[in-house]
Amino acid sequence: MIAPWIRSQLRQLLAQRGHAWLLHGPSGLGQYNLALELSQAWLCDQPTPEGACGHCGSCHQVQVRSHTDLAVLMPETEMLARGWPLGEKAQADIDDKKRKPSREIRVEAMRDAIEFAQRTSGRGRGKVVLVYPADRMNAVTANALLKTLEEPPGDVRFVLATEAAHLLLPTIRSRCLGHAMAWPAPTEAAAWLQEEGVAAAAAPVLLRAAGGRPEDALRLHQAGLDARAWSQWPKALARGEAAGLADWGPADLVEALQKLCHDLLAQRCGAAPRFFEPADLPPPASVEALTTWWRSLAATSRTVDHPFNAGLMAEDLVTQARAALHSRSAP
Repeated sequence: MIAPWIRSQLRQLLAQRGHAWLLHGPSGLGQYNLALELSQAWLCDQPTPEGACGHCGSCHQVQVRSHTDLAVLMPETEMLARGWPLGEKAQADIDDKKRKPSREIRVEAMRDAIEFAQRTSGRGRGKVVLVYPADRMNAVTANALLKTLEEPPGDVRFVLATEAAHLLLPTIRSRCLGHAMAWPAPTEAAAWLQEEGVAAAAAPVLLRAAGGRPEDALRLHQAGLDARAWSQWPKALARGEAAGLADWGPADLVEALQKLCHDLLAQRCGAAPRFFEPADLPPPASVEALTTWWRSLAATSRTVDHPFNAGLMAEDLVTQARAALHSRSAP
């Protein structure tokens, strides 16, 4: 089901002209879903102002990931996770264990997409190139796209989507019409989460844990995050009880600790916390200690995917957290 805030933005974009769009904003707001819905509507045999019809041959081809006039450019890890087929050579290399799936958009895939853009449309509705996350293009890949993006063949359109537009080359951004993703109202996002199977009592808590971003909140739910446990663990950690964190992977633990550190710093500065209710937080710690802790977490986040010993890393992270939480200074 298309989220209501995605549907309203789709209607807005379909009413405008332009051969290249850049959908940007924080994670969890639906950039990929909006890009795919826009692509499907552009290619649909019977489109409406609301979007694709959903039942024609073109829509079926998009839904089964086999549309002849749609080129999807994503990191291979993302392609595999979302069910998009890889190119024949790329799939063979991975199957033969010659290399691992790429976490970047490879220049070879971009060159294939540029060659695709030069071909005649198979169904007569034009062609679409979807790039997500666009910030995963390295400089070589992005530069390969530039000329085609600036002077595209007559019937090809581009939709780039990203959660980190600042990482894109300025020349890429300047060649696209920008669309900032809309934030849904909390009540609208909570209602959508309930439609997706989240309990009514848990939806607001998970939404807050995700910083108000509904798709991130749904991912937390699907990963098994318990709403009650999320509210209780900051004070438990301050008391020295870390059992509730034992099942979290290093990346999830670092992200959760960053959210806690953010909210404690916000309180110290007189601002409202974002990820927790004020009553869920332990007493404010020293600004100096919290700032040092934040820098340490930021450094750890850059290497958290490396094959370190997860248990030892978690123990070190918890030790740092307790040291920061037990620091005190005058208000």
